[in-house]
Amino acid sequence: MPDDIHAELINGHIVYMATPSTKHQDISGELHYVIKNYIKSEGGKCRAYAAPFGVQLHEGEDTVLEPDISVICDPDKITPRGCVGAPDWIIEIVSPSNPGHDYITKLGIYNDAGVREYWIIDTRSESIHVYNLESGDLKVHSFHDTIKVSIFEDFYIDFSSLDLGI
Repeated sequence: MPDDIHAELINGHIVYMATPSTKHQDISGELHYVIKNYIKSEGGKCRAYAAPFGVQLHEGEDTVLEPDISVICDPDKITPRGCVGAPDWIIEIVSPSNPGHDYITKLGIYNDAGVREYWIIDTRSESIHVYNLESGDLKVHSFHDTIKVSIFEDFYIDFSSLDLGI
């Protein structure tokens, strides 16, 4: 697709996405910064990418998603055009125009593909749904909480310390 089209491909069907709001961009930028700094400070091999960044969960499949933030710990999955294979951790910031896309459609796709951890950030309710897809656990947090990142041994994100543009 052309670079100026904001869309995903799900089972061969194009799903057009709304242009992100300023609040959405503030949250994405803050989290991407915190995650990249943590990985760098630990000398980790994982890489964090912010949208636009294409993720094809299965090679040859006609589904290509564009998560708001993708953390990939297997360098063999990273290609010049994005990621082929399941990222270890995905963060989506809910679009108010289509919340079911993140809460239902993408949750199922990411779970089936082997994503280990999936966060859904909802600016309307100021909540973070943290799915540990390996164990099946779900925890719901607020924008005032400190949240443990399960794919890392000692990484916590204090949402109350972030500049979320709220």
